Amino acid sequence: MRAAAQTAYGGPEVVRLTDADRPVAGPGELLVRVHATTVNRTDTAYRAGTPVFLRVVRPRGRILGTEYAGVVEETGAGVTGYAAGDRVFGYHEGGFGAHAEYLTVEADGFLAAIPDGVTFAQAAPATEGAHYAQSFIRRARIEPGMAVLVNGATGGIGSAAVQLLAAMDVAVTAVCATPHVELVRSLGARHVIDYTAEDFTRSAGGGFDAVFDAVGKATFGRCRRLLRPGGVYVSSELGPFAQNLGLALVTPLLRRRRVVFPVPLQRREMIEQLRDLLASGEFRPVIDRHYPLERIVEAHRYVDIGAKIGNVVIDVVR
Repeated sequence: MRAAAQTAYGGPEVVRLTDADRPVAGPGELLVRVHATTVNRTDTAYRAGTPVFLRVVRPRGRILGTEYAGVVEETGAGVTGYAAGDRVFGYHEGGFGAHAEYLTVEADGFLAAIPDGVTFAQAAPATEGAHYAQSFIRRARIEPGMAVLVNGATGGIGSAAVQLLAAMDVAVTAVCATPHVELVRSLGARHVIDYTAEDFTRSAGGGFDAVFDAVGKATFGRCRRLLRPGGVYVSSELGPFAQNLGLALVTPLLRRRRVVFPVPLQRREMIEQLRDLLASGEFRPVIDRHYPLERIVEAHRYVDIGAKIGNVVIDVVR
């Protein structure tokens, strides 16, 4: 089968298109014919070997790819609930492997059926950024009617967060650049701040129940004034000198504004929620660009720039 394998740690050039053995579904597994996948920040971080402790294990031709959408080709022994021909989408962070024509996944893993009317390309990018956003919502204990500010509202995580929060009837204030203001409004943001024209930490007012820094470019110190007493700051990144971890331990003791650091979860009810929101049309992953598998190195280069809007999709079957 065709696959994009990582030959070493480094830049996009370490990814090579190659022939690989087609995997076989073991007990409790599904063999999925991959129709679409993505290149995301998880892929590029592992490819680059950052953080450096990842380099303890050599890649040795590792096939990257965490998100996938495709068709069940075979089911392993003991599998119930899925059959050959079923359309599925999911997230396979621990094992990677989605940058290939075939992938094996655990049948009880983080996957679900693709709703009718949703394409493979729409379903493939529906899990990575969204499950980070779900983890933020859970950890910050967001409820309908609350007010939340999302910084970085056009990234894979931020654009998902805006939509998931809007579906909960949360009042979303989103921060983005000038060209993307109308896009972010269309995702469900009630208010949009153009960070190229104003400093959102000074102009957004206050009283937010939560600030979600989906790009990790702000700090608790800058955003603290935006929060109501008892409000929370959540970041997708560790922050300078991993300060968000330390603040997550210390600030709850102060019982006022605090930092929480969500550990991404992959629970069954989370993928089912994403499936239902896809079915209802309340969630549609934002797609910036499509690349064929043969041009996946270009996709890595583009993601590395850090300017993508939403998601970069790899069309394995065209």
